[in-house]
Formats: sequence, structure tokens, C-alpha cells
Amino acid sequence: MQNRNNQQPLVILDQITAIVRGRQMLADTSWVIHQNQNWAIIGPNGSGKSSLSRVLLGEIPVCCGTMTRDPELFLPGKISYVSFDTQKRLIKREIVEDTARYYKGNIDEVTTVQQAMHMVDDPNQSLFQRTVEQLEMHAILDRGIGVLSNGEMRKFLIGRGMMKSPRLLILDEPFDGLDITARKKFLELINRLMDQNLQILLITHRFEEIPDNISHMLCLKDCKVFAQGKKEEILTSHLISHLYDSVPLSLDAISSRMEKSPTDFSNDLSENHPTPLVEMKNVTVKYGESIVLNQLNWTMKTGENWAIVGPNGAGKSTLLRLIAADHLQAYSNEIYLFGKRRGTGESVWEIKKQIGLVSAEFQIRYQSQITVRQVVLSGFFDSIGIYQASSREQHQIAKQWIEKLNMTDKMDRPFDQISQGEQRMVLLARAMVKSPLLLILDEPCQGLDYTNRQLILSLIDSVGQRTSTNVLYVSHHAEETPACINHVLCFEPASNGSYSVRCNQQ
Repeated sequence: MQNRNNQQPLVILDQITAIVRGRQMLADTSWVIHQNQNWAIIGPNGSGKSSLSRVLLGEIPVCCGTMTRDPELFLPGKISYVSFDTQKRLIKREIVEDTARYYKGNIDEVTTVQQAMHMVDDPNQSLFQRTVEQLEMHAILDRGIGVLSNGEMRKFLIGRGMMKSPRLLILDEPFDGLDITARKKFLELINRLMDQNLQILLITHRFEEIPDNISHMLCLKDCKVFAQGKKEEILTSHLISHLYDSVPLSLDAISSRMEKSPTDFSNDLSENHPTPLVEMKNVTVKYGESIVLNQLNWTMKTGENWAIVGPNGAGKSTLLRLIAADHLQAYSNEIYLFGKRRGTGESVWEIKKQIGLVSAEFQIRYQSQITVRQVVLSGFFDSIGIYQASSREQHQIAKQWIEKLNMTDKMDRPFDQISQGEQRMVLLARAMVKSPLLLILDEPCQGLDYTNRQLILSLIDSVGQRTSTNVLYVSHHAEETPACINHVLCFEPASNGSYSVRCNQQ
């Protein structure tokens, strides 16, 4: 690719104001992206980072000011956007395809990674092979996109974006869901892409995820530009300390809130009940010849809080789906949930009544257009959407959980009009309103800024230590393990290419 004059503007925003579903955002925003500049965009949850990206894409209209783009960016595929919203749209389309296949009798047919990678204009086989090599995607090419783990999906989305040979690649939290090895490789890959004159805009909540080749930073706060400039100037500026100015609540403060609450946090099983919550005997899950779980034996007892750790593709998400009654192969294995074997007459809803769930996959599927308050209330009924009247007590409990998350001002906002990180916090409140016996948290801090990560971790810690809810926790960030965790289920690579499991007590 030829070098371009780095003084030539690629995008110019001149005092723009955007309109998002009738609301004005990013008022009087001015920003110039010159060719050969690579920017990181940072800021608290809800500060407008993703909205700004969609302005550049032309998906969000500008009502004031002007936006000027290099003519090349008007060509199809020359701006590629990889985000959680991209994933949601892709899965939504796959769900529609699955419904069509069901009525046609093709229930075993799926869209594979390889097929979806070629669903772009002018597929180039050499580019495809190079992308697969760079991202180490060989193992998932024949997998259906609907069964990919969170980390595997992230690899696929980035690979799919690269297949469009973009001029500008916008990566919105691309490291979410990736294990530590994959994150390191992605950092190296992004640096290489920038060396090849592919310009990148990176949105992240973690400073350690900013590659060396990022040259400039844009800071947003309250949907306005807070600071911008060269990376080294921004990172060493006192301004950065004021970007995230709210103070997270301590564990004692969180616990005090819970103790003062009239909410009844008890449930039917006492802490000393002998029945295991989960028991798995020689559980094996496979797709065709690919074995995901291989003769897993594991028991989780009442009073235990477990972390599940291991690399992408080890089977963590599959294990969680078996427990949450979202995986059909549970019926072909010996699995006991809350003292009952799966497939002996219990309904899915009887199981879900005892479980609270927060995960990227569930967030993708929660696409009902209702308010934040209604989403939290839906947790009482294990529904996506709200279809029945809620009691005064249920409204009070929902309000208490929204207050615990410092989101009272967003209580009556449409759920699909708050940021992805804020949605994750709302789903935690939804999971907890019914005081579940088991709380499953799959990367609950994904998409959250530093302040909200600390808030969520303090809240989870308090739930695990001071209530009768048991926690099952998955994260690729060891430093974000709540103190309440007292057992670890560790997936480790085995010599035969699969994964072995080791149990530790903290």
C-alpha cells in the first residue's frame, strides 16, 4: 500500500451535533483524523464512544455542523466496524435463518465461520488464507457461528472485518472475551496492521490494551469531547485523572446498602443443605468429530463460589450453557441440577427459576425494546421482555437493585438506548432480583469502565459472601476475581489437543 501524506485529513468533524433516536448527542464536536494517524477513543460508559463511531460510518445523522470524509471512504467496505453491535446483528440474522431452516426441515444446517467470512464483496482467497493464519482461526472454520464462544466470536468478527480490505478499521472493545495469550497476539496484530498503513480507531476501557502504534487519543465525557491530542501528551496529562471522576463504592458500602434493604435475600435451600447444586459425571460434548468437553467430572456444592478459568475454546461457555438449560446435549449426559437429573421430567423453566445469568450471549439475545426498569422486572419471570403485571413489592426490589448500580437516572430509558456496558449492569440487576440460588456470571465486567468494574466486583463479592446465592464466575482477567471465590475449575491444554480439568480450593 502506498504511503500517504500524513498531513492530509481523512475525516473532519466541524462542530457537529448528532441525533440518536430523537436525542442530541456529541454537541459541538470538532475532530480531525489525518492520514497515518491511529487513534484510541476512551471515556466512561455512556460517554458517546460508540455513537461517535457510527457517526463516522454514516449510520447516525448529523443535525448541526459538517462532516467531511476522504472520497475513498465512501466506497463500499472502506470503513469496517467491529463491535458488540456487529455481533448482535449477526446473531439476530442467524436466528432468523435458523427459523427458516426449521420450517424447511434443514434443522442440522448452520452458517459456518468459513461461509460467513466469504459473505463480503469480492472474496479474495489469498486474503482469506492470510487472515486465517494471522488470527489462528483454523480450528473454528467449520463451526457454526451460533455456537462460538465469546472469544472465538471476537476472532471471527475481526477476521470478517479484515476481509473487506478496509481503509479505516474501527475496533470497538476488540479484546473483550479474549484470553491473555489471544490479547497479546491481537496487540501484535493491530500494531502490524498499522505498520501496513491500515488506519485504526480503537475504542477501549483499558489503557493496557492501547497498542504502541496508536499515535493519538480522544477522550469523551458526558457525550462531549473532554480532551484530545498525541497519546503521550494525553496519558501524562492531569486531565486523564478527571476523566473517570466518580468513586466506586466499597464492599462495606455495598453491603450496608443490601443490609438496609427490605429485600429478602434468602431462598428455599439453606447454606448447609447437602444437595449439590451441580453434579456432572463423565460429561462429553462434541460437534461432529470436534470434542469440546471430554468426560468432565465436577461437583459444585451449596456454599461454594467457583471461578472457571481457561483459554478461549476450552469449553467454558459450553459448560455454562449445560448448567443454564440452554444446551441440548445436557439430555445425553449424566447431569444433576439442584438434586434432579436433567431429562427426568423437570422443565427448563423450573431450572431457570433457580438461576440468574449474565453473559455476552444472553445480552445479544435480549433485544426487547423496553425500559431499563422493565428489563430488571423481567428477571422475576425469566422472560425476554415483560408480559405480565408486576407487584408493588417486585417494583420496589427492582428499584433497589437499579439504585445499587447507580443507574437511577436511566431507570425509564429504553434498554436499547443505553451503552453496551450499561446494559451489562442492568442484566446483573435482572439476574439478582429473584435472589437466585445460583448466579452465573460470564465475563460480567466486559465493556465496563474502571469505576463500574469496581462497583460490579464489590457487588458480586457482597452477594457471594453475605447472601445465600452461590456464584459461578468466568473471566479472562485474573485481577478481576471477586474475593468471595473459594474454588477454581481450571481448563488446561492436554497432549491430545483437548483440555483436562483441574479443581483447586482458594
